[in-house]
Amino acid sequence: MKRYLILLLLSFQGLMAQVQFEARVSKNTLGVNERLRVDFMMNVDGDNFVQPSFDGFRIVGGPSQQISQSWINGRSSFQKIYSYYLLPNQKGIFTIKQAAIEYNGQVYKTSPIKITVTNAVAQEREPGAQQQQQGGENRNEVLNLVAEISKTNPYINEPITVVYKLYFYGIGVTGFKELAKPKYKDFWNQNIDIKQLVLEEGTYKGERCYYVVLKKTILYPQKSGKLTIEPLSLDIGIEIPTHRNMFGQMMTEDGNKTVSAGAKTINVRALPETNKPVGFTGAVGKFDFKVTPSKTTLKNGESLDLIVSAAGTGNMKLFTLPKPVVPNALEMYDPVHDEKVNTSLSGMSGKVSDKYTIIPQYKGKYAIKPMEFSYFDLNSGSYKTITSPEIMIDVLDGPMQSQALTSNTSKNVITKSEQFKYIKPKTVLVSTVKDDFFGSDLYYSLLLLPFVILPIIVIAKKKKEAIDSDVTGNRIKMNNKLAKKYLSEAKKQLNNKEPFYIALEKAMHNFLKAKLHIETSEMSKDNIRELLLSRNTNPETVQSFINLTENCEFARYAPASSASIQQDYDKAVLIISELEKQIV
Repeated sequence: MKRYLILLLLSFQGLMAQVQFEARVSKNTLGVNERLRVDFMMNVDGDNFVQPSFDGFRIVGGPSQQISQSWINGRSSFQKIYSYYLLPNQKGIFTIKQAAIEYNGQVYKTSPIKITVTNAVAQEREPGAQQQQQGGENRNEVLNLVAEISKTNPYINEPITVVYKLYFYGIGVTGFKELAKPKYKDFWNQNIDIKQLVLEEGTYKGERCYYVVLKKTILYPQKSGKLTIEPLSLDIGIEIPTHRNMFGQMMTEDGNKTVSAGAKTINVRALPETNKPVGFTGAVGKFDFKVTPSKTTLKNGESLDLIVSAAGTGNMKLFTLPKPVVPNALEMYDPVHDEKVNTSLSGMSGKVSDKYTIIPQYKGKYAIKPMEFSYFDLNSGSYKTITSPEIMIDVLDGPMQSQALTSNTSKNVITKSEQFKYIKPKTVLVSTVKDDFFGSDLYYSLLLLPFVILPIIVIAKKKKEAIDSDVTGNRIKMNNKLAKKYLSEAKKQLNNKEPFYIALEKAMHNFLKAKLHIETSEMSKDNIRELLLSRNTNPETVQSFINLTENCEFARYAPASSASIQQDYDKAVLIISELEKQIV
């Protein structure tokens, strides 16, 4: 009985034991330059451990595995840990996702953990950072990113520079990449190009070391108060010395380290309100102001250019130039703005200008009033104003302004009846929506047109081929044409005997060729008589035709009157008409 009770207790204890699998982190909030340790702990010997995807981080150490087992007062305990060291890639809120194990056919997962990554923070030097140097001298390894600010309490629009330097000693630097770029909120900023990185010797916290200038930026604060420059953070590839080999050579180990310049606070002073000029537009620095006309004497219709410019050093791109005031008789157009500005670590320098085109309308002399340009001088801490001289414009010819005003007044008088003459009382609205070509009647007509034209082309082609292949028919048509041609030619030559009978004879011969289908070699009198009689023609008409052809040959050489020529023509027309009816 006692033995069964012990077995029951052991079974109950096994049922009470639960599988525990959880994730623990060294901290939930860390800087972008700090490391994070993540431990996945289990109280059973689980299999098939699946690590999560560490989005937003990269693994710089691990996984390492620890197993511990102990017996205390007859009770056993077991612990298995997978450890990782992570480094953030950027600022933000990230999640360590679930890891998984398998135990006795059951899958167990950890709970997700949220991690907040902030700006880089100042770090205490890690233990073991000292390296024994040759000769027995101890010295700390140096790797720091520093943002050097030229001035921390400037005026609004006073230039300040930020130079980012990487100091290092005792370790090698193999490369770097930006993790977080600095943001210059409420600053006008421009980066100064660095063509090539140069290794220089310097001092950091009293120790000699090397440094490289990585970035140069010129800033112009745009508002007063405390402004923050967010830090630049870099991931540095390094070579860490570890030991010397048997030959005395220093051996190194590759690694990565995140460094940050830290956030910087700039206390910006507002420009003084005392004695501030009315026309002040924000120019800060030292300037020379000029108003220059291209000419002062011109004719009506000619134009001149008035150039308003400011040159010097200061916030050249951050203020506006004053606008000239000209008489109504001078028509002034909008300006063309031009900037010739260089930006260096000392600030902006150069020249800005507005060019106005002015065209006079009337003859006379006109004054362009003096112009004022005000700026805040940083050297003296006071406002300065430059006044340009008055400019006189002399227009030599053209209408006088008083005459033009009188003429325009008389021309512009409008009676009440004509006041609304050109205003249309009705509005005609035209729809802007147009029918699409696709699907329209024209679209379908053009689509079907080839199917209609192709059959017509095919039929016409076949008909032409049939006509061309009919040699006899074509020859008959040709002879008929020639007969009509020569008969008409004979009619034209009624007053010329010889040409008339030649044309008449040719007309009668071509008529026979067309009707009897014969050639010129077959045109004998007997053959013509025989062929015509075989076609059931009247013998008298046949004889008249032969007599007429004989008469044509005789009449060409014998004298003939105009009356007999006309009779022969009429007889030929009558005979051809009779034969046309009789030949079958």
